[in-house]
Amino acid sequence: MSIKNIIQTIDFFKTLSNEQLELITSISTINIYKKNYIVHYEKEQNSSLLFLLDGLAKSYKIDKHKNEIFLHYIYKNSLISDVQKDILYSFSNVILLEDSQILNIDYKKFQEYFLNKGILSLEFTNEIISKSQQLQSLINREFVFNSVAKVAMILSNDLDIFNTLKRAEISLMLHIQPETLSRVLNRFKRDEIISIKNTKVTILNKDALKSVYEEL
Repeated sequence: MSIKNIIQTIDFFKTLSNEQLELITSISTINIYKKNYIVHYEKEQNSSLLFLLDGLAKSYKIDKHKNEIFLHYIYKNSLISDVQKDILYSFSNVILLEDSQILNIDYKKFQEYFLNKGILSLEFTNEIISKSQQLQSLINREFVFNSVAKVAMILSNDLDIFNTLKRAEISLMLHIQPETLSRVLNRFKRDEIISIKNTKVTILNKDALKSVYEEL
């Protein structure tokens, strides 16, 4: 599939005319990277606007004790880049968790050809808002939510990831004890919010699960 055809499949670009698609294709490249590739490091300034076309990535920071602080996952057809004012400045480290395909767009030309002319401005603003909401979710998870709310949020938003990770990995990611995670899961199971079979979780009552953290 050509770069143009791939770009057409991304919701972000669906309002572009054929001429505009040709233009953005001319300033874009697509690269394939292997699992564990570091897309960028924290505090790096970048010249390319990055979209994850296929695969899975993780955003994280490293504290002063060299411990990893999980921030959030980045799913396919999502913006990877962090935008601060008019520059692309990395808020965190980003690593690929699967073999992935990334769209690279020359940001200076993207600004000149599109944003400065009001093209894709709304879509770009919505992506920045989405990034802000991710940050708000992180603040809630780390400073507001109790262990029950933390588990409810990851089950609600990242169930597939939850079911692929070991319980010890999830506990470390959420900064709770493995015993606490087990107690919370058993509580949700007793309340018939989830079911668990062969360690795999299925959500039975999505509204009840969301209410655990949305009403805090």
